[in-house]
Amino acid sequence: MRNLPFLVLALLAAAAVFGAAKFVGNSYVFFAGYVVLQYVVLATAWNILGGYVGYVNFGTAAFLALGAYSSVAIHKLFPMPIPALILIGGLVSGVIGLLMGYLTLRLRGAFFSIATLALAVVVQTFIINWSFVGGSRGAYIVRPRTTAFFGIDYIEYLFLIMLALAVIAVFSARCIEHSRLGYGFAAIRDDEAAAEASGVPTLRLKLLATTLSGAFMGMAGAPLPYYVTYLDPASGFSLTYAVNAIAMPLIGGTGSWIGPVIGAVLLGTLQQIATVTISSALNLLIVGLVLVGFVIAAPNGLLGLLRGERR
Repeated sequence: MRNLPFLVLALLAAAAVFGAAKFVGNSYVFFAGYVVLQYVVLATAWNILGGYVGYVNFGTAAFLALGAYSSVAIHKLFPMPIPALILIGGLVSGVIGLLMGYLTLRLRGAFFSIATLALAVVVQTFIINWSFVGGSRGAYIVRPRTTAFFGIDYIEYLFLIMLALAVIAVFSARCIEHSRLGYGFAAIRDDEAAAEASGVPTLRLKLLATTLSGAFMGMAGAPLPYYVTYLDPASGFSLTYAVNAIAMPLIGGTGSWIGPVIGAVLLGTLQQIATVTISSALNLLIVGLVLVGFVIAAPNGLLGLLRGERR
């Protein structure tokens, strides 16, 4: 019950965000807002494993692409509503996350991170050679101009879908943080050997973390084909997703549900402004410069900086 007020506040904030975007009256706000919200979900998902448990995952793009290409495959077989595609994409990526965890979680530190990077290469190679979803040529998705959902524009519908998914991801992360599961994650992050010696089921908790993290990443990627209308391996496995998913929690502050949200909104908004005013090619440069600045000035992110000043 203690999480119910937070859920109500999150829903009110989401309604305010949609109302503000609608008030602006510019469709590009929904295009850009979708990307920022997608990063909120990705950063929150990465933080479940990287921030709460302390295992750095470089395979974010693989899980997102799995969700996206699951939607492409289902669209060709039997078109389904996007909420159903999100559930299927989350299921596929969650299962892959569980398998990845089972194979790699006995590794620690840089060895685990390298293994997740290898997973991304394997998945990308598989997609490139899978002609049913377009292979290296890519696949087109024809989306309608409007939707039956109150007759709104389709991009507004996608914005609403991602906004709801962001609320679910953030709410789930907060519930995890303030639960026995979250305390178990924190024990592993602080000292895994001591946690295991104290009776914490470390392998089981790590498998659960990789499953949850992968599932949310897949959910974030499921609507992507309908957003871009053309999906190829270069865009689905873009380095931008992997870099942003790591940089945003680090900038906002790992170990807390609010850190990834702050980092995603701040960095995502800067990137969208740069895309419109200068060039989209500056996105990774912006991430690099901001990340270097925070590593020097605030190595624990904005949250760590604020907590230090409060003390």
